[in-house]
Amino acid sequence: MIVTIAARQLLSADGAVEYPLISIEDGCIRSIEGLSATEYERVPVTHRFPEATLVPPYVDIHIHGCAGHDVMEATPDALRAIGCYLARRGVGAYFPTTVTSSKDETMRALAGLATEIGRGAPDSAATPLGIHLEGPFLSPLKRGVHAEALLEAPSIALFDRFWEAADGKIRLITIAPELPGASELIAYATALGVRCSMGHSDARVCEAEAGCVAGARSATHTFNAMRAIDHREPGLAAFVLDKRSLFAEIICDGIHVDPMMVRLYFRAKDEEHIILVTDGISATGMPDGTYMLGDIEVEVRAGRCTSDGTLAGSVLTMDRAVRNLMEFTGASLGTAVAAASSNPSQLMGIDDAWGSLRVGGAANITVLSPSAQVMETFLSGQPTLA
Repeated sequence: MIVTIAARQLLSADGAVEYPLISIEDGCIRSIEGLSATEYERVPVTHRFPEATLVPPYVDIHIHGCAGHDVMEATPDALRAIGCYLARRGVGAYFPTTVTSSKDETMRALAGLATEIGRGAPDSAATPLGIHLEGPFLSPLKRGVHAEALLEAPSIALFDRFWEAADGKIRLITIAPELPGASELIAYATALGVRCSMGHSDARVCEAEAGCVAGARSATHTFNAMRAIDHREPGLAAFVLDKRSLFAEIICDGIHVDPMMVRLYFRAKDEEHIILVTDGISATGMPDGTYMLGDIEVEVRAGRCTSDGTLAGSVLTMDRAVRNLMEFTGASLGTAVAAASSNPSQLMGIDDAWGSLRVGGAANITVLSPSAQVMETFLSGQPTLA
């Protein structure tokens, strides 16, 4: 059965199409045709979205949970709830992100996540594509809420234990490049196809450069848990802004990073290397209260998540992050959408399947209103919000 979708505009890494008509069969895009305004009004379609824009679904590479569940639970029910909530916010795929825990707890969570990733996504749910290991190879000086007693020096032997527990499904790792052994672990993980991101770090510029030479390709939540910018010792944050080819996450909620600093980041970086992330925790989509981030108790009040006064993730959603980037910087819708879709897909090497809308690709499509609100998310051609 062929399903058709029509809208006012289509935006993708391959360009824009006015009055697009997408034909879908067996979960794949069979054709994308640009119509005239008159043709658009007359052609019969399965789903019509006047004035809406079709974009690739968002890809969140840094998320700890939502809808009352933490990815460290690593259960079918938890990932089903997380995936269904994310789909309602325009997200098609995500990388469940761990938090520093004991070795045994980390390996238990990695094994459970690997099993669920192997099963794929339930119906109407975003797909978990791989694991983002955030910790334990972090700087005690910039640990955020990660428990200092559980941090570890970068170790290939310990990483191998995590890799085995995760059945090889670790796809991204956050690491402080200045720590002894970091360059060796970055090179080792990179050779396995793992993307290495520099973060939770007090690195100087020379240490950040060494991380890049070893293979690091990204930075974790730019400005947060990094050495502050200084005009004589710039540090990792300044290095991230200066090295335009380095991908760089940012939590664009107006809480983690002041809008003025978001503008500075946006002006400094190559637009193809900015990445919107949520760093969302289990409280996302829930009322204010007390929630868990792994083993850490977090208080949520008026959108601010803290543990003992320290920021502990966020309740940001990716659709809100897209709108915030546009509001804070004047970025176009296409640029903001790319920061949430094609750019993270490029970093993770999944751009053959995600981050664009093209003939022959999976029919994963997010439908946005003129104000960039999510109206619908199609996954394999099936509506998830209807």
